[in-house]
Amino acid sequence: MTAVAGRIGVLRFDGGSRGNPGPAASGFVIEVDGQVVLEEGHFLGRATNNEAEYDGLIRGMMRARDLHVDKLTVCGDSQLILLQVMGRYKVKAKNLKELSKKAKELAGEFAALDFKFVPREKNKEADKILNKALNEKRDVME
Repeated sequence: MTAVAGRIGVLRFDGGSRGNPGPAASGFVIEVDGQVVLEEGHFLGRATNNEAEYDGLIRGMMRARDLHVDKLTVCGDSQLILLQVMGRYKVKAKNLKELSKKAKELAGEFAALDFKFVPREKNKEADKILNKALNEKRDVME
């Protein structure tokens, strides 16, 4: 899909696990032209916290692309994930290499992309969504 020129979006993503690895979920919120247009949470089963973070980032970027966003600001509270995708940190963990590669490929599909680290307390919407997905499935993993 080709993005509509100039459409501006913000992606707020998060991922978490209870245990590392343990039951995990991801969540994201997408704003387009200043309006929240999509919120999604996904239960992942057993995964690490970093795998869940990447899942939220990847799913969010895919949905932003599907919404024809051309310019995307990505906000997350995981400096590790953001710095790996920006190429400032090497991806050493084998379980994250393919996820990082996929995120970088998706990043290349936007005309403009900016990554911003936000403190955990400023990422509450995405955190709330991932915890809802995790809580709804917690009995499956116990």
